[in-house]
Amino acid sequence: MHTSRWVRITLLLLHLFGSATSSPLSVHTPAPPLPSQISPPFPTFLPSGPCPSISIPPIREDSAERPPCPLTMSPSTLVVRFGDPVKANCSVSRTEFSLLGWEVSLVAPEPTMEHYLVWSVDNMTEWSISAVCYAVSNLDGSCQLPLPVIVYKPPDSVSISFVNHTGPLFEHHQYTLQCTVQDVAPARNLVVTFYRDQTRLSRLRSAMMEKTPVTEVFTLDVQPRREDDGALYWCEAELQLQPGGPQWPLTVTSQKLPAAVLFGPQLLCPAKLQVRMGESLHCEVQGNPKPSVIWLKDGRLVVPPTHSMMEHAGKYTVLATGLFGQRNLTVEVEVITSRGTARLCKRHFLFATLLLLTWNL
Repeated sequence: MHTSRWVRITLLLLHLFGSATSSPLSVHTPAPPLPSQISPPFPTFLPSGPCPSISIPPIREDSAERPPCPLTMSPSTLVVRFGDPVKANCSVSRTEFSLLGWEVSLVAPEPTMEHYLVWSVDNMTEWSISAVCYAVSNLDGSCQLPLPVIVYKPPDSVSISFVNHTGPLFEHHQYTLQCTVQDVAPARNLVVTFYRDQTRLSRLRSAMMEKTPVTEVFTLDVQPRREDDGALYWCEAELQLQPGGPQWPLTVTSQKLPAAVLFGPQLLCPAKLQVRMGESLHCEVQGNPKPSVIWLKDGRLVVPPTHSMMEHAGKYTVLATGLFGQRNLTVEVEVITSRGTARLCKRHFLFATLLLLTWNL
């Protein structure tokens, strides 16, 4: 009797152990034990195998983002002349901010629990200044808003000249114009423009980063032409400040520098020149200073006729002497009758013929 019971228990354990090892992923719900069965003193074997993958949803950080700083500045950029009074207003738009203040290197106001705070000084006495408005909240902590400040000074003077040269200019020679801007700040906002009469020649920007007043010289190479004789050179210094400044942009111009361009002589006569009867004989000569001109005909010095006749036709030599030497040109002059003279002669001939016929009749 006892032997058959142990045989049944052994077969049951073997069946359970074989089921656990052959099907590790399947889980069977055991049947309730019979009253006559006794649990064996053996450890329970758990099924082994890979764990199923678990997807974890991402954590949203929207709730962790801080709200934007509710500070407003007026003006948004402060442009002030050195020595002038200063005023800027900082305000906060939300009520949970309990304290409002300024961090500024020049006479900062006391913090306040109001929703706005004005920073003001009687005169600006610093060239480089930092100004920051801040607000403190019990919920969101603190936030701050910087105020950009530009402290400027117009130039004392702006002048133009040629480098190492005075007096007249020679055509096609290279010269250097210089524009001097005296005591201006800030230099990084400075732009200089060169002009010849109303023609803009060049526009140059300063590369200096100093905030205190400096004197800067800008240069430009030019090659004058004869057409530039009598032209006026000048330059303009411009402080490109923000639109919030009192004057925008702020410009100062130099004096006008006249240019006398020396050139010539140059003869502008054709090789064959037709002159109407009764007109003067002339040939255009250019140069600065004005060249001296003489006419030669058949090797003899002659005066160009002011009332040309047929006998004035022939070959002439025009000789011009100027600052840069001599120029000569041989011109063949042809004197032609004008249409008015031909018509008058024809009318006289017809009138004489009519009188002659009338006389014969």
